[in-house]
Amino acid sequence: MVQHRPHTTVVLAMSADGKIADFRRSPARFGSGADKAHLEKQIAASDAVLFGAGTLRAYGTTLTVSQPLLLQNRIQEGKPAQPIHIVITHSADLNPEIKFFQQPVKRWLITTTTGAIFWQGRSRTLSSTERTPAQKCPREFEQILVFETRTGKIDTLAALQHLASIDITRLAVLGGGKLVASMLESDLIDELWLTVCPLILGGTTAPTPVEGKGFLSQLAPRLELLEVHTVEQEVFLHYRLQRLVD
Repeated sequence: MVQHRPHTTVVLAMSADGKIADFRRSPARFGSGADKAHLEKQIAASDAVLFGAGTLRAYGTTLTVSQPLLLQNRIQEGKPAQPIHIVITHSADLNPEIKFFQQPVKRWLITTTTGAIFWQGRSRTLSSTERTPAQKCPREFEQILVFETRTGKIDTLAALQHLASIDITRLAVLGGGKLVASMLESDLIDELWLTVCPLILGGTTAPTPVEGKGFLSQLAPRLELLEVHTVEQEVFLHYRLQRLVD
């Protein structure tokens, strides 16, 4: 079934043993300058970036486009200097004092009705049943988008379909592992960029690029390797999700 949604690319750095953070879930700063430049390039190529609340809590900020050439290219293409930065979270339990809320980007929130309660005093939130699930917010979030299933979970497909309807055609997903797992389970990922960094983190509780319940091997999503290259000690892997063609 064709899903009218943005082309979605996961961009993550991981240790050689497949961990995106240590067992304390500290901010993952083990990537090199080359990896940071690669991430910035992927962000610059996107109309919006999406990340979970855990990722935002760990870092407290988001990565903005700062390279002059990347900024120039976006402006020449008629795009704003920065893509939209979207937090997706069921609870929306976020500290409004973190630096993220002072960064010069458009901030959106995708959440449930329950998750929007904290922010209701700051802006009016519309439900998905109102057909226009966006409302101006003067400070923290320019838009709060409420898309909810009957079971009270975030309806990620409906949220992505809404993004596509307002001309967001390319979306970069920056973590964490639970978000990536849920999107893979719903077949909402098109590509992955994985940077393999030269360290071992270990730990049974350390997060991985894909968490959640996991997949049986015979039902696991299959990947096609598009390209691979190395920069000093890091390996950059670019995959595409394989899909059956009717």
